Amino acid sequence: MSTVELTAENFDQTVNDNEFVLIDFWASWCGPCRQFAPVYEKASEKHEDLVFASVDTEAQQQLAAAFDVRSIPTLAIIRDKTLIYAQPGALPEPALEELIKQAREVDMAEVKRKAAEAEAEQA
Repeated sequence: MSTVELTAENFDQTVNDNEFVLIDFWASWCGPCRQFAPVYEKASEKHEDLVFASVDTEAQQQLAAAFDVRSIPTLAIIRDKTLIYAQPGALPEPALEELIKQAREVDMAEVKRKAAEAEAEQA
């Protein structure tokens, strides 16, 4: 599957319509971003059941700010409309594959239960 360009306009629909979305925050001037791009693209072809999206942080500054992106590339993973991972740094292919494997194994019911508990404590 080819990578989807994520914008402020299509973000909500992309996240709401898909169970598992990986997001690569990048910029054209960023060397590590350019190095990571082929690794990310290769993973998108291997995992056709997942949505691979990219955010040009120069063109989508509001979206990058919403994710508190301070360094690029930054990779984020959203499952069931819940952010479960967000870290800066270009990953080598084996590390990206392991991250995807771990993200697939996350018990989302447990994540949502813990989030609800934390929210209740703050209320």
